[in-house]
Amino acid sequence: MNQLDDDIVKVLFTPEMIQERIAELGQEISDRYTDSVPLLVGVLKGCALFMAHLIQQVHIPLEIDFMAVLSYEGRQQSNGTTRIIKDLDFVIEGRDIILVEGIVDTGMTLGYILRNLQARQPRSIRLCTLLDKPARRIIKLPVDFKGFEIPDRFVVGYGLDFNQLYRNLPYVGILKDDVTGLNRQRQKTW
Repeated sequence: MNQLDDDIVKVLFTPEMIQERIAELGQEISDRYTDSVPLLVGVLKGCALFMAHLIQQVHIPLEIDFMAVLSYEGRQQSNGTTRIIKDLDFVIEGRDIILVEGIVDTGMTLGYILRNLQARQPRSIRLCTLLDKPARRIIKLPVDFKGFEIPDRFVVGYGLDFNQLYRNLPYVGILKDDVTGLNRQRQKTW
């Protein structure tokens, strides 16, 4: 047992559930890109585990690259200001891009990244996320490949963090409100 487990209210997705869904996403991507070599662009750091497992389940030629952006700076939510701190190594003009993210929340950070990438004139950009939290969406984004939809709760594990901790949990779980400092009304359905 990990000492971080005590901070989890509920496990939403077990390691087995996650791996099963990633295998399905890998097949969806493989089926969609039979005539091209897509470039999977991971948004660091939350995508790291998801992307590592995802590329193992994609059975066509592919390339990978990474971006890192700063939009939270120690906060629990974005302040709306985003800057790229690690840019792509590849030129993406004319390429099929799959943007890989651990979680889509408000959409503000991903909206910025998508606009930035679109300006580089790729052939296509599609979004792949392990977790989708539509209840908090501010900017409408097309999520082309989605692992799981989640409630409006603060989740960690499987690469997702709170203050850089909990990334190493092998599952996705809801973090206790007293750990995050959040005091919102919660639905009892999850």
